[in-house]
Amino acid sequence: MSLNELKLGKKAVIINLSNLNKYVKRRLLDLGILEGEEVMLKNRMPFHGPFMLEHNGQILGIRYQEAALIEIEPS
Repeated sequence: MSLNELKLGKKAVIINLSNLNKYVKRRLLDLGILEGEEVMLKNRMPFHGPFMLEHNGQILGIRYQEAALIEIEPS
């Protein structure tokens, strides 16, 4: 399952980030978004807009195209 399929308010554990562009992956790693970490979908914008994720009390935005490349496991 990919991150763009997650429902609002649900939590998931990130399984795989290897499909991402190396710069996007580096930025997520700098923010603490690692494989094995849990995130929660706080909001999603319409028409394939950005996603708002919560991780360890911080909220961050990620593009729909990048969310589609992040593999997760719902928790």
